[in-house]
Amino acid sequence: MSDSRAPTRLSRRQLLAGASLAALAASRPATAGARPLQVGAEWPVYGGTNAAMKYSPLSQIDRGNAGRLKIAWEWESPDAAVIKAHPELGLKPGEFQATPIMIGGVLYTSTAMSQVAAIDAATGKTLWVYDPQSWRRPKPTQKGFMHRGVAYWTDGRDARILIATLDNRLIALDARTGAKIATFGKDGEVDLAVVGLQRPLTIEPMDLFATTSAPTVCRDVVVVGQYISDPVVRKDMPPGDVRGFDVRTGALMWTFHTVPMKGEVGYETWDDNSADRNGNANIWAPMSADDELGLVYLPGSCATNNFYGGTRPGNDLFANCLIALDARTGRRRWHFQVVHHDVWDYDLPCAPALVDVTVGGKKIKAVAQATKHGFLFVFDRTTGKPVWPIEERPVPQSLIAGEHTSPTQPFPTKPAPFEPQGVNEADLIDFSPELRAQAKELLKDYEAGPLFQPYGHRPTISRPAWTGGANWEGVAVDPETGIIYVPSHSSLGAMALDAEGGRVAGPRETEEIAGSARVVSGPRGLPMFKPPYSRITAIDLKTGDHLWMKPNGPGATGSPALRPFNLGWIGSDQRAGPLLTKTLLFVGEGPHDPRWGRKVLRSYDKQTGDIVAEIALPGFPLGPPMTYLARGKQFIVCGMGIRSDPHKLVALSLA
Repeated sequence: MSDSRAPTRLSRRQLLAGASLAALAASRPATAGARPLQVGAEWPVYGGTNAAMKYSPLSQIDRGNAGRLKIAWEWESPDAAVIKAHPELGLKPGEFQATPIMIGGVLYTSTAMSQVAAIDAATGKTLWVYDPQSWRRPKPTQKGFMHRGVAYWTDGRDARILIATLDNRLIALDARTGAKIATFGKDGEVDLAVVGLQRPLTIEPMDLFATTSAPTVCRDVVVVGQYISDPVVRKDMPPGDVRGFDVRTGALMWTFHTVPMKGEVGYETWDDNSADRNGNANIWAPMSADDELGLVYLPGSCATNNFYGGTRPGNDLFANCLIALDARTGRRRWHFQVVHHDVWDYDLPCAPALVDVTVGGKKIKAVAQATKHGFLFVFDRTTGKPVWPIEERPVPQSLIAGEHTSPTQPFPTKPAPFEPQGVNEADLIDFSPELRAQAKELLKDYEAGPLFQPYGHRPTISRPAWTGGANWEGVAVDPETGIIYVPSHSSLGAMALDAEGGRVAGPRETEEIAGSARVVSGPRGLPMFKPPYSRITAIDLKTGDHLWMKPNGPGATGSPALRPFNLGWIGSDQRAGPLLTKTLLFVGEGPHDPRWGRKVLRSYDKQTGDIVAEIALPGFPLGPPMTYLARGKQFIVCGMGIRSDPHKLVALSLA
């Protein structure tokens, strides 16, 4: 029998297309190490480049013609064929969160089920598909099947696609053919559930321990983080070890312990030796890297239990830290903890963006990290020194027995928050005096206060909630102007804790689309607080000042309940990923209620936030869009598909 995990056989035409990629790799000079991948006509890394700016200098599509963009081709995920072929497994499609990469006229993408496909960038024709059969494992992640992308590496002769799969395998594929690189690891694979972990896994790996984001390749090292299910609380939750592998051989080069072991820096911040008994603090989000400095930047998540820290007293390094590691050795260069002793699930959700800016006459290699709780932290990425002062300010303290929250939390003095923070009566809806009075009455059912109000035995409102603010879709940065664009969602959640720190549902709470998060309803089913409910904020990193803020879409403003108030655009109830070019900013709305949401990609004036054009799409964009030049034509590609909606890539171009 043939290996069903081998790539789908290529036609002669597809082989010729693959040969063009081989010629491209051969045309690049071989060096002792791979050269940094630069964005231009291509899009060689998940975030454009390792700097995660989601920026392209292409300008063929501009404000004068963006309104004439049409669908050039559509590509359907091969996951649909797997589901159809195996009805006995009861497979569900999950979420198509991937953003493809493009090198040498070929797109490479992962699917929700961790399949890898190579696609002709000009026509959308499939060149090859590699199926690792991750879907055969008993359970996907808590949200079902999902995956965000792949990585590319070449030394001028060899060209590889790398994927860290949902079922914890790091696989290297020949970029030309889709065949596994037999000399990488064991038969082309490294077992991420075994190799380099500080503790053996004692849980079912795919249920609670998986890999969902694209690897990061820097200086010939493949850096891999982990998804670890954080709403689940068990005594055997694994730590979020980050590992670096040799891109040629798959050999383990280093492991960085985000939950330190005894004798390591940071262990002392876990009182009562609690680091030995706790896990998580993993790097589930995309990462970034500076190829020149040889540093990789890790956005850290919270430690086990997201909402109760009684079993992990102390500040819990390196949870909730932005960490800079030497890509070759895994040694920590610097770190900054953005939340101490997190009990709000305020993990760092997206790749930190790297950009060079001039602040106060001084040139700075900066790194900007957006957070779930609405802050943008900006540092010198070489030293970790804040670009603007960050103050430790007193915050409310927990009254839960056994819980000892941090007395202070970090507050950047600049930029100002890009999201409303905390609960203030002035922020309640005022669509009519009657509705405002009802909202004030409903608020009495909750504990409410400023940012970092700890959860208590009564339902306590968190604003922003644990879904952000910012999330995995990330930010976009213009390297020419130093302006960063932050799409965000103004989420609101409430929770009560029992005597043991477990979660208890609060009044009038409904399940939110993202999973176990709960949202708070206002009077008559309306929102509790004023709009916008999602937004795009432009911030000048040269000064730290906000330039503009716009609601992201009309939202439900035309619904029967809201139409009488003539609110204008109030923002969709979801997040969206950005794409930035030399000429325009592109943002969709993200998947939300199809009655009010618009399946579109909008282009915005970068200086004013004014809408330039709105391009109809067959679905809601999910992952951030990307762009490239193929056969002399600029394309913009959007990924879409959540649950039963078709999982696909849609390419736009000028006719």
